[in-house]
Amino acid sequence: MVLNITSIKTSSNGVWEGDNPLDYAFPLLTVQIILVVALSRSLAFLLKPLRQPKVIAEILGGVLLGPSALGRNKKYLHRIFPSWSTPTLESVATIGLLFFLFLVGLELDLRAIRRSGSRAFTIAAVGISLPFVCGIGVALLLRKTLPGADQAAFAQFLVFMGVALSITAFPVLARILAELKLLTTRVGETAMAAAAFNDVAAWILLALAVALAGGSGSGSGSNSSSKSPLVSLWVLLSGVGFVVFMMVVVRPLMKVVARRGENENENEAVGEVYVCLTLAGVLVSGFVTDFIGIHAIFGAFVFGLTVPKEGNMAKRLVERIEDFVLGLLLPLYFASSGLKTDVTSIRGASAWGLLVVVIFTACAGKILGTFVVAMFCMIPVRESLTLGVLMNTKGLVELIVLNIGKEKKVLNDEIFAILVLMALFTTFMTTPIVMAVYKPAGGTPVKSQRKLGANKMGNEFRVLACIHGPNNIPSIISLIESTRGTSKSLIKLFLMHLVELSERSSSIMMVQRARKNGFPFFNRRNRHLDLAGAFPKGQVKVRSTTAISSLSTMHEDICHVAEEKRVTIIILPFHKHWRLEADEDCENDNRRRVLENVGHEWRVVNQKVLKKAPCSVAVLVDRGNLTQTASPIAALAQRVCIIFFGGPDDREALELGEMMLQHPTVEVRVVRFVQKDGLNGNESNDIVLSFSNDNNSDKSYSFSTANMNRQTEQELDEAAIAKFRSKLNEKVEYIEKVSENIVEQVVAIGKSGDYDVIVVGKGRFLSNMVAGLAKRQAEHAELGPIGDVLTSSEHDEVTSSILIIQQHDVTIVDDAPIHEVHNEDDKVNDNDSSHRVAISITNNKIV
Repeated sequence: MVLNITSIKTSSNGVWEGDNPLDYAFPLLTVQIILVVALSRSLAFLLKPLRQPKVIAEILGGVLLGPSALGRNKKYLHRIFPSWSTPTLESVATIGLLFFLFLVGLELDLRAIRRSGSRAFTIAAVGISLPFVCGIGVALLLRKTLPGADQAAFAQFLVFMGVALSITAFPVLARILAELKLLTTRVGETAMAAAAFNDVAAWILLALAVALAGGSGSGSGSNSSSKSPLVSLWVLLSGVGFVVFMMVVVRPLMKVVARRGENENENEAVGEVYVCLTLAGVLVSGFVTDFIGIHAIFGAFVFGLTVPKEGNMAKRLVERIEDFVLGLLLPLYFASSGLKTDVTSIRGASAWGLLVVVIFTACAGKILGTFVVAMFCMIPVRESLTLGVLMNTKGLVELIVLNIGKEKKVLNDEIFAILVLMALFTTFMTTPIVMAVYKPAGGTPVKSQRKLGANKMGNEFRVLACIHGPNNIPSIISLIESTRGTSKSLIKLFLMHLVELSERSSSIMMVQRARKNGFPFFNRRNRHLDLAGAFPKGQVKVRSTTAISSLSTMHEDICHVAEEKRVTIIILPFHKHWRLEADEDCENDNRRRVLENVGHEWRVVNQKVLKKAPCSVAVLVDRGNLTQTASPIAALAQRVCIIFFGGPDDREALELGEMMLQHPTVEVRVVRFVQKDGLNGNESNDIVLSFSNDNNSDKSYSFSTANMNRQTEQELDEAAIAKFRSKLNEKVEYIEKVSENIVEQVVAIGKSGDYDVIVVGKGRFLSNMVAGLAKRQAEHAELGPIGDVLTSSEHDEVTSSILIIQQHDVTIVDDAPIHEVHNEDDKVNDNDSSHRVAISITNNKIV
């Protein structure tokens, strides 16, 4: 039945007028988008533990929405995805696809491809040639076996099948490598370079296939035979001319546009002109290639290659379009693909057998071809096999090829469904096989004990400072400067910018631009976040890098660098950050504190580092005041208070205070809390604590489960205090406070405004004074009782920044959340499964 497109209206008059919104184009499109995005995001969440790329979830979502699953209900299919809505849906999806291919072109750096060397080119050439030949063999088999497969022209069918089996999805591969932390390895670098070669070759082959298809998109058989063979030649020659024009003429022009856009970026209106000009260029390029007879996406891809990768132009373009395109429009393309995929069209044992043959041939051709040539290039067996599996990644680019083949009537429904399932299977298998064959790099096992004062490399103090962004830099400068003495001791600061690896194109662009992929790599010439000028020359050496990783594995990057660089302490930024802003409602230039929260996921990163770190760890809670004291040489004095209750973590805080004493402008005060009955606490009440089975509790403080000798700990505390008191002078002060109400007393110190920084230990070994806080519901349990009190939202009046220190000690790394038990009889309760072991603080018994 011929549909009169003019009878379709854009919007309805509303349900009160008796209209059904689903009978109109725009409301129906809105419902389709909501359904597609919701399903694809839900599947992505379910597949996240399997470390699968988001493209898998989007393809699966499209298949589920199509006739293979939900579409089997004809009422649903005709109501939500009626045939008259297909042109609208596919038009919007194609716009998203157009800009996605532009982003792919932005990700590909042609100069990096040329620099990658002959080995990567050889691997890519053989890795695409053998599967292409295998694809031709499969094409011959399918034409003889499946009914209707011989309807398409012979040459077109062979080329499309060859491309379908030989292609490697560069964007998907890049994210898999980054997720597995293989990008800095030889395997990752070779795979990226070979995939880039492969991607360019695949697009050339695809353009060839479309050119061969010529004008046969309207039919097949006799219709295509009536077309002149010169049509395909003209299409191919026009495509070559288009590419030459873009590289010779447009590419230099885009360099000028990028340069002028960056030079005039202070004028936002002028900057927008260049961005809009570039986005319009994507549409023009797509129209030109569609006019020629090649798919519009080819023009967008080539135009993306012409945009300079240096500078901020590419970054600004990605920031403006990637969220809308990747998050909203691109999933529609998978939905439209899924609506064309009918798994039920694969009928009979022979058809399912052909599916197995296609999958086996695709995997064997790509993996075997890459493996053999990699072995000839003297790459070890395991790495060669890993390369083959990685190069077998399909994903989105594969789906684009298949959709174009179906659009040109080269692939029928059954072959299309077989190839979509093949793409799903080959992409899904990549991550688990690579993890089994070539174990991703992990943290180095802890072999030594590194803590302040115990493991300095001569006179060199090594620090790994992590930041979320520029806002964290002033506080880091101020803190590091306060530890700089006037002697010949040297501080080596490794500064790591933590960036979340996401599905966004900008993440991969940052990875490629930095060329510090996977585990971070420090380069002496790396000027990113250069802080060398912030310190006196010769006393602080700064090396900076960017760690781009998923937040679930970010702690591996941090711990790996800490072990590799043999640092003594890791400084982590708290997930909450306060900054000072001028208050327009107040006079005298008063400032108010503004709270910024980077998210719970970053808090989890800190928790994992505290668990796994191979050295001491400090969490810096910046209240905004350190920004005011930071200067190029920290000329302003800093006032530091160390709160001491006793135990390894508090002694580590005291050790840091001794280092600060060497700085001429830093004033240090130690406030030691003692019990009413003296230091020994022999007459204090018994406090019995029991450990919980819930090791991941965020509401209870965690303490070491190691058996400690309280007498020995007390002796160590007294020795540390005595050592500190021997250095008392006009800049150093020591006072003792009798513990009464710990919370009020500690908060009073923070609210006094007398100190820029308050240093406390995490307190994994409890003293009687602090043990009473165990019943307190924790807000930030990873900071320990005292650190949590000072950073709690209940005590916003605290103005000092807080530094919470955890000492590294291999004997006390195991800890667990605890609950208070009020009397001795309750400490062992066989009927209570929530408690596994109890500890008496006074008697130091573990039962």
